[in-house]
Amino acid sequence: MLVDSHCHLDRLDLAEHAGSLDAALEAARGRGVGHFLCIGVSADNAGAVKALAERYDDVDCSVGIHPLDLKPGEAPALEWLLGELNHPRVIAIGETGLDYHYEPEAAELQQASFRLHLQAANVTGKPVIVHTRGARADTLNLLREAALPQGGVLHCFTEDWEMAKAALDLGFYISLSGIVTFRNADALRDVARQVPADRLLVETDSPYLAPIPYRGKPNLPQYVREVAEFLAMLRGESYERFAEMTTDNFARLFPLAHLKR
Repeated sequence: MLVDSHCHLDRLDLAEHAGSLDAALEAARGRGVGHFLCIGVSADNAGAVKALAERYDDVDCSVGIHPLDLKPGEAPALEWLLGELNHPRVIAIGETGLDYHYEPEAAELQQASFRLHLQAANVTGKPVIVHTRGARADTLNLLREAALPQGGVLHCFTEDWEMAKAALDLGFYISLSGIVTFRNADALRDVARQVPADRLLVETDSPYLAPIPYRGKPNLPQYVREVAEFLAMLRGESYERFAEMTTDNFARLFPLAHLKR
């Protein structure tokens, strides 16, 4: 059994499945994907991801504000976030974090929002899903400042081993997406070989970042199989063992997940 630990089911391009999310999920299940974590990115889609988790037994969700979805000059309210997190299918916080690549001028606002999400993590005990790009030092500093006992995950990881090691030392997991299959991802593959077996997750981040051989096409949860097969080969492990290992890791990091194994 595989878990797609990070997907945006409310944003999928469903043309391949005649517009049917049911069919898209069934296609993934047919390839051994037994669970999906649908990610919140804004106040606007919090209701949508919760509704999907209520609709499907094998879908859980998270709620949070992506750093690039922040309203100008306005961090989310802690009261709002805690209210949204108080739901049996919301098993994590985020995605949150910092992205200076696209909006370096919003660094202060992003940091305020990230701190608020980390505060909510301390209040609820739920793990955080962290997006980071172009903000290594500040991301790590804020995670150290929060000192979350339950940790979380750096999703769609694209940084170097130094940052991965620092996050691992803080109790975080590393999640890899289809980017690891890209031809220009040698440095990321070096990271993938070194992440301890008990701290690795796999994801699609669908509808974005489809793996080889689907690069350039809309990504779908069924393609997490390609990511897992590639990583198993890269690490010299059997696919079956790798799938079991990453599913165990998901269950450990997200103890509230409604996994059926």
